[in-house]
Amino acid sequence: MKKLIPATEFCANYNVSISFIRSLQETGLMETTILEETEYIPASRLQELEKIVRLYYDMDINLEGIESIIHLLRRIDSMQDEITFLRNRLSMYETNE
Repeated sequence: MKKLIPATEFCANYNVSISFIRSLQETGLMETTILEETEYIPASRLQELEKIVRLYYDMDINLEGIESIIHLLRRIDSMQDEITFLRNRLSMYETNE
């Protein structure tokens, strides 16, 4: 089972409004789960949500800009994973020679 954090608890700890979380959900930047009338955030997305909060509140970047940044960061992560995989594969061939 996925670990979930109550959205209201996150908002209280980070001093953000619940409407901000709902805006992120509407734009597709964040997924929430509603159980027994309580909104939850997946703990696995907490680090990314903290990054989004910093971009929005500390750097004053709008949601459209954040969408672009998050998309690019995800692509970079994917490319880094691919580079690591290819390096490991290449080193396997190099040691066999």
